[in-house]
Amino acid sequence: MPGVGKSTVGVLLAKQLGMDFIDSDIVVQSAQGQTLAKIIARHGIDGFLKIEASQLLALNLINHVIATGGSAVYSKTAMNHLARTGTVVFLNLSLAHLRQRLNDLDDRGVTRKPGQSLADLFTERQPLYLRYAAVTIDCNDLDVEAVKQAVCKQLKLNPKTSV
Repeated sequence: MPGVGKSTVGVLLAKQLGMDFIDSDIVVQSAQGQTLAKIIARHGIDGFLKIEASQLLALNLINHVIATGGSAVYSKTAMNHLARTGTVVFLNLSLAHLRQRLNDLDDRGVTRKPGQSLADLFTERQPLYLRYAAVTIDCNDLDVEAVKQAVCKQLKLNPKTSV
């Protein structure tokens, strides 16, 4: 979900683990030369999801922490690709906490159907995140450092070459 801290935790995690960090939203923006919001406006939701999946499938990285966009879970192929090369970690945050963190979903470039609320998005995506996650971290009431430490602890139990 947007706002859970994937990029923030990812950078700190990569630093602690001595790995490189990739934010797939930035990869998509760089490839398209536009912000996520503009890509969605230009190509529509389905077009954006195809672009995002294509960029994720092109990543063949070892020893990297990858923070995916929240909509990456809509691509079974991309998620299976990421799971083959690393450990998929789901940073789980309650809807109440997400509401506190998020303001304008459109400005953030959040992929959602017209009129779809944050609650609707949460209900739609939550089962997908749980399906693909090898590790789930409950981030409610944890600061960034505590989330990073929880991920590190779980990765020691489920080690792979990338996360």
